[in-house]
Amino acid sequence: MLVVVTAGSGVFFKPGEWYRGLRKPVWTPPNWLFGPVWSVLYIMIAVAGWLVWRADPAGPAVWLWALQLILNGLWSWLFFGRRRMDQAFVDLGAMWLTIAAFIIVAWPVSTLAAILFMPYLLWVTIAGALNLTVWRMNPSAN
Repeated sequence: MLVVVTAGSGVFFKPGEWYRGLRKPVWTPPNWLFGPVWSVLYIMIAVAGWLVWRADPAGPAVWLWALQLILNGLWSWLFFGRRRMDQAFVDLGAMWLTIAAFIIVAWPVSTLAAILFMPYLLWVTIAGALNLTVWRMNPSAN
């Protein structure tokens, strides 16, 4: 349920005209790719959360899982809702660190949960580079 709510933040805070009007690097993924990628990632996030919760319901991996989910939802609000690319980038950095920490902490609890987060970490790395580049290319849009 929490994953569905977080995924909904991306639907509620849509890119819209403001985002379409921003300058973006040539390596920006096409808009149609974001939906399918995030759909698969959210399924993997949900399964990983269930695996660590099942193994250790109050353990640190569960808390890190919840924190990354909060940071994930916050990013959409900061970037698209508030149009604050700078704050979104800081949030994304915290999310990246939390995802990496989850992988490390979850590994002994559920190796599969940790592995399921690896593509997520890669995608957030790409998103971070894109967030930073778009912010730098559009300094007055912040």
